[in-house]
Amino acid sequence: MKKIDIIIVDDHLLFSQALNGLISNFEEFNVIAILNNGKELVDYFSKNNIEPEVVLMDIKMPIMNGIEATQWLKNNKPTIKVLALSMEADEVTILNMLRAGAKGYLLKDIHPKVLQHALKEIHSNGFYYTENVTNTLLNSIDNKGKLTKIKLKDRELEFLKLACTEMTYKQIADVMFLSPKTIENYRESLFEKLDAKTRIGLVLYAIKEKIVIL
Repeated sequence: MKKIDIIIVDDHLLFSQALNGLISNFEEFNVIAILNNGKELVDYFSKNNIEPEVVLMDIKMPIMNGIEATQWLKNNKPTIKVLALSMEADEVTILNMLRAGAKGYLLKDIHPKVLQHALKEIHSNGFYYTENVTNTLLNSIDNKGKLTKIKLKDRELEFLKLACTEMTYKQIADVMFLSPKTIENYRESLFEKLDAKTRIGLVLYAIKEKIVIL
C-alpha cells in the first residue's frame, strides 16, 4: 500500500521531531520533510519534485507564518491539503487560517488517535470536521439512510455567511441592521441546529455545505 506523504511545518524543533516520530508509527503515512516556517516550505517546492498530499501547518512562525504559507499553497499548489496544528485557539486566528485555505484544524494537545483520524479524514474526504459538526451530519440521516438537509432561514444563512468573515458579532449586527441581542439569538439558534459550540464549528459546516467558498 502506497503511503500518504506528509510535510510538517513547525518552528519548534523538539515538537516537530516528536511529531515525526509519532506519525512514523501510523502505517498509512510517511513524513517526507520537516520545515521550520512557510518560507522553507516555498523553497522546498522550488528544489524538489516530490509533493506531499497533506501539510501539517503551525500558525505562529517567523519569516512566513502559517496563514501566509497556507495562502501560498492555495494559490500555487491547490491540490495539497493543509491541516492546521497549533496552540492558537482563538477564533479570529483559526478563521483566518480557514479563509487562507486550511481544510481543518487541530490543537496540539490532542490525543494521537485524533491526529491519525484527522489525517485520514482530510486525505480521503478533503476536510476534517470537529466532532460536533460530524455529529450534526450523522444526526441528519433519516430512517431510510438518506442525508436530510438542515433547513436554515434566510436571515440565518445571511448571518452564517457573515460569521465566516473576519467581522466581529457587533459588526455583523450593524451590517444586518439588527441589535447585538438579535445577532446573539441567531448565533445560539445555529449552535443548537448544527450542534456546534463555537464559531469555528459554524464555519466548518458552511464550508462543507458549500454555503461559503473560502
